[in-house]
Amino acid sequence: MPPFSDWKIVLIDDEEDIREIMTIALRDAGYHVDTAANGETGLQLCEASHPQIVITDIRMAGITGIQVLETIKQKYPDIEVIVATAFGEMDIAIRALQLDASDFITKPIDDEALYLALKRAKERYSSRKQLKEYTALLEKEKAETSQELLKTIAFQRNLIESSMDGILGFDENDAVVIYNHSIELMLGFSKDEVLHKMTFGQFFSADGQLHFKEKLSGNTHGGKNQLMLYETSLKEKSGREIPVQVSASLLLEQGIESGLVCFFRDLRQIRKLEREVSDQARILHQDKMMSMGRLAASVVHEINNPLSGILNYLRLMSRVLSKGALSEDRREKFQRYLDLVENETNRCSQIVSSLLNFSRRSPPSFGQVRIEELFQRCILLSQHKLELSNIRLASDIQHDLPPVEGDFNQLQQCMINLIFNAIDAMPDGGNLTLNSHWDRTNGKVIIRVQDTGRGIPSENIPHIFEPFFTTKSEGYGVGLGLSTAYGIMERHKGAIHVESAQGKGAIFTLELPVPASDK
Repeated sequence: MPPFSDWKIVLIDDEEDIREIMTIALRDAGYHVDTAANGETGLQLCEASHPQIVITDIRMAGITGIQVLETIKQKYPDIEVIVATAFGEMDIAIRALQLDASDFITKPIDDEALYLALKRAKERYSSRKQLKEYTALLEKEKAETSQELLKTIAFQRNLIESSMDGILGFDENDAVVIYNHSIELMLGFSKDEVLHKMTFGQFFSADGQLHFKEKLSGNTHGGKNQLMLYETSLKEKSGREIPVQVSASLLLEQGIESGLVCFFRDLRQIRKLEREVSDQARILHQDKMMSMGRLAASVVHEINNPLSGILNYLRLMSRVLSKGALSEDRREKFQRYLDLVENETNRCSQIVSSLLNFSRRSPPSFGQVRIEELFQRCILLSQHKLELSNIRLASDIQHDLPPVEGDFNQLQQCMINLIFNAIDAMPDGGNLTLNSHWDRTNGKVIIRVQDTGRGIPSENIPHIFEPFFTTKSEGYGVGLGLSTAYGIMERHKGAIHVESAQGKGAIFTLELPVPASDK
């Protein structure tokens, strides 16, 4: 490997402070560093100075870091590229690795992480250079003496064994003739188990082998008889399939196939990063939703206090009037009005209390849930909204329904989401029907929420339970209501189905299992 002073680095970042800090650190470590404030200038520097390594920010104005990576790999495939990214851009960083970036580092950049990424990039660069030089040597001349031949074979063996990529080589009969240390660690087979004993097809599923051969003979991944950065799966010793990225070349002698060489890169770490990015987004969104719930709860609490005061004052007024001072018919009429106000105020107070209970964060608590009570609470919470939306409500509950095992608050959330979705689907009013019955044959309680709204287009039905899928205008929902309902039903070992057609309304059906003792 060349000494530090022979290593040239082009640093591309549109933030001047970052360029200055990284330049100082790299030059102190002995590297020769050229800097660029944008992708276009960085590519010009690559053409002029021929660096071994490029470090580029991903998100820049004009030419992005991903475009810089793609251009470099097309024009200067020997240059190793390290991408720098913010934590929230992990999906883009993963895309960079798939495009054969050497590594990625996250901002703010830690010196230890930077030097580790540089070490990996230098090892990859040196390995590729040695392989290229060795190939050129073989193409230029044949070994003239047996000593030269022995040295060549030893060099080849060392080069293959020290490669960080897993290397598999096959002869014209698809038997394994090259099996290096990296692929041995990746798959778990020992050399004795593989060399001259196993064949190409034993490392792939039947479909995987077929697709590999089709892509190799086509022009979609690097040209005919070649594969570049193709993703597939290999079977390890236990039989499990592991995701890999492969570059491969068919070997020809006078136009006749003489073998195949494949370079494999393990993608399990990349897949793990992809899952972590997905989990991070979900956790952040859940946190946002909980914050909104706390805000809603505090607003409701502020409303509840004045309502209680108004209720008390109305009761005092009723007592004063009961002593006389007004004519009898007026007093009775006034008293009747006050009774109505008192009843309505009591109802508002009940709604507010229900909203507070509904919004309060609490751990799941499973117990017996009576469907009649669930319907009553949901109707109480949504009735005013239904009236304002000019929607007529009808409910039909079988009188002898058995209780189901579940979390009352979660099932209430599921029902409310379906009712509010139905309201949104009927902007000009309509009919909403809630019904429930006991399917004794299958041991399930069935709940249906049916509306006469706009319905769901057939092309959207397969996606409506996916998180963040929504057809509503911006500001009217983020697409979590139905995915939340789906998750709640899964936790209750139940199911949710939909029947709908555009212009013909929708029927959402919930199926909840009845405990064995109640069947």
